[in-house]
Amino acid sequence: MSAVQTQRTLVKSVPELWAELSESALLGRMLGKPFGEITITRRTPESSIEWESERAAGAVELEPSGFGTRVRLTAQIAPPPALEPVAEPPRPGLLARIWAQIRPPQPAIDDPIERTPAPIDAGAAEDALTAVLDEIGAARHRPFSRHQ
Repeated sequence: MSAVQTQRTLVKSVPELWAELSESALLGRMLGKPFGEITITRRTPESSIEWESERAAGAVELEPSGFGTRVRLTAQIAPPPALEPVAEPPRPGLLARIWAQIRPPQPAIDDPIERTPAPIDAGAAEDALTAVLDEIGAARHRPFSRHQ
């Protein structure tokens, strides 16, 4: 497993960031396509969140820092599945080869193929984590605007 980490100090409070990150649906939407469907496995209130998906596992750590909160995102990328060598089928006997020439060919039966998610590379993982920091660090309101 390779590890990717990114961090930033954001000018938001720990409770404000916790509200944005502690829900599976919100965190999954922010992490986006590279990691697949996200499941939160453990929460330590206003401190850390652990998550996992088919392609990776990771954590979000929140820590008060001066006038904001230090947010550290990590991801452990799962290695791609090892491919098993395919054994060559035995050669059919003489009668089977003759019979195959006499009768018409049978349509092939589609075997269900187990789809495994494509592995994620470290660059795409780091980009996804940085995008989360960009999204949660963005201002949601204009603090000095007047409502008329």
